[in-house]
Amino acid sequence: MDTDVQLTERDPSPAPDQGPEQGSRFARFTARLAGLRHRPATLLALCLAFVLLLSAFVAQPFLIPSSSMENTLQIGDRVLVNKLAYRFGNQPARGDVVVFDGTGSFVHREQGENPVTGLLRATGAALGLARPAETDYVKRVIGIGGDHVTCCDERGRIEVNGEAVREGYLHPGDAPSSVTFDIVVPEGKLWVMGDHRARSSDSRDHLGDPGGGTVPVDEVIGRADLITWPISRWRTLSAPIPAAAGPRG
Repeated sequence: MDTDVQLTERDPSPAPDQGPEQGSRFARFTARLAGLRHRPATLLALCLAFVLLLSAFVAQPFLIPSSSMENTLQIGDRVLVNKLAYRFGNQPARGDVVVFDGTGSFVHREQGENPVTGLLRATGAALGLARPAETDYVKRVIGIGGDHVTCCDERGRIEVNGEAVREGYLHPGDAPSSVTFDIVVPEGKLWVMGDHRARSSDSRDHLGDPGGGTVPVDEVIGRADLITWPISRWRTLSAPIPAAAGPRG
């Protein structure tokens, strides 16, 4: 039997129909994505929604509104706030630069704002394009729950658990504090201060308020990890945990 002849005489199998419903999931996704190019408004809305979700749950740009953290952070800097830093059991550490909601600790009054204006401001703040809410603060953690924080020793330095803190991040010419204090930070709270002590309204200014100037850990929005703008100031924000501060006691 002539096998070659029989093979050549067979009809070729028809190519399978590759309609959109039979293509791969990736191909269908790519086709839909390509279709969005012809609908720029839809594409813009999706991109904005993605950025806002990212800002709400993962990382948020934060516009520095004041000089309270100079020279570490300057007015107009944009920092990237890591919102996952204190999830999964992690806690703020001494030296961390944190952003927190001061409602109930630093702010004890209603903040009146037009709803539409508030929505626009919140959207702009989430994108790092507008000033944050007046109740949001950025400060450095000096003491954590259980720490005994005092000011000042005979050389004018802040002490944590009886050990002087070496604060190389202070604004040039600033004293560690012009206000004396002696506090044991409650568990679940933080004692925070700005690096520009002469211009910072921080835990020292709220000693007589409920909470004694401390900030609940639960109100921490995230840790400032990176200066992203301006480009000339692009750098990571290391957390120089005060080396002289011993374990909690």
